[in-house]
Amino acid sequence: MADPGTSVTPYWELTFDADGDVDGPERDRLLAQVTDHGVRDLIVFAHGWNNDRSGATALYRRFFAPLPELAPKARLGYVGVIWPSMRFSDEPIPDFPRSAVEAVPLPRRALPKDTRRALLEVFPRHTFVLNELARMLDERPDGAEGLPRFGRWVRLLLDADGRQGEADTDEDGEPAVFGLDPVTACEQFAEALSALEPPGAAAGFSLPNPWDGAKELLRQATYYRMKRRAGMVGERGLGPVVGKLAEAAPDVRVHLVGHSFGGRLVAFALRGLPEGVRSVKSVTLLQGAFSHYAFAARLPHAPDRSGALKDRQRRIDGPLVCCHSHFDAALGTFYPLASRLAGDDRACAGDEIAAVLGPRWGAMGHDGVQAVPDTARLNLAAALNGSLPASGCVNVDAAAVVRRGGAPSGAHSDIVHPELARLVLVAGRIVAAGRIA
Repeated sequence: MADPGTSVTPYWELTFDADGDVDGPERDRLLAQVTDHGVRDLIVFAHGWNNDRSGATALYRRFFAPLPELAPKARLGYVGVIWPSMRFSDEPIPDFPRSAVEAVPLPRRALPKDTRRALLEVFPRHTFVLNELARMLDERPDGAEGLPRFGRWVRLLLDADGRQGEADTDEDGEPAVFGLDPVTACEQFAEALSALEPPGAAAGFSLPNPWDGAKELLRQATYYRMKRRAGMVGERGLGPVVGKLAEAAPDVRVHLVGHSFGGRLVAFALRGLPEGVRSVKSVTLLQGAFSHYAFAARLPHAPDRSGALKDRQRRIDGPLVCCHSHFDAALGTFYPLASRLAGDDRACAGDEIAAVLGPRWGAMGHDGVQAVPDTARLNLAAALNGSLPASGCVNVDAAAVVRRGGAPSGAHSDIVHPELARLVLVAGRIVAAGRIA
């Protein structure tokens, strides 16, 4: 049983590679030991964009820490999912210590050493391309005229990625931003970044330099890769493991929790469940980074089409709880902007971006599950105090706690709160709403 200094026990880890193949010995330990430890409710958490095991386990340690006290009578077990993802090292995570590289004052290299190393792991065998991209971000050659060349290098990374993975909807494939003129794309990203800066952060009223948005173009390429990979790991990896767990320990109740692309991972695990498996008793999405139409039977703008997870919430013997926050800039601003870059020439952010683009390109973690009939909508207090339905889709506005974080991601990673830990317990009917078990 893995124990990387965790705050809870019993704790296991499940490590998956980019193709969704699970580490066999880790899986076998979980299957063999979960019953021996008397586990009744197993909480399985999948991280989002973390670039190493230590970052993921730090998240699990902090999120799981209050659960034993919140549910002292429950027989809980814990699983941390480790999958190959990455995070740009300049993306702040509230309350997490910053590395020495991140602490270097400006000016600094556009791609710090940690970020370059992570990119090489995401795009192996493309050292030359990544070095050229890093050089151009540092030097900004030829002004705006150099951006088309930068865009071609980014395009090479995507073309080398193949077509693995599946879109959330029939129209949610490769974001249109990568087929757009790179100058226009970078201008839009630069304007959005400028609009996210706190008042007084930038002097004067000059237009942002398009090169200020070039790093965001590269960031979106990595996010696109992670998004596709998360679905594959969920469907081909985690779903079948949950099926084997149901065979080995049929009385164990499973509760899936995912942050960001980890939300997509656990959602696509529902597609990988063997027929007849009913052991998943709840799914909680924390700032899920995938289409809010993923579970729709009909897309509002294309009624003959559906989301990739159409009706998969019915595989859950309990609720699908989707937490969202308008303070999440990664999903409120950059997700829809990259999914369908607007031809609008105004700088806008957050809800203004969503208003310009319309609801078609929204993300789960920004406004919750959409186009699924009878989806309940609650704020966090109501969900914790008795109003959470026992089944179906439930949107929970978590902005009361998910509200801190700087540009470019905003509050996207501000998820370590006892209120959200308790929501997982309430969603899984491990504790009763309104009181501690």
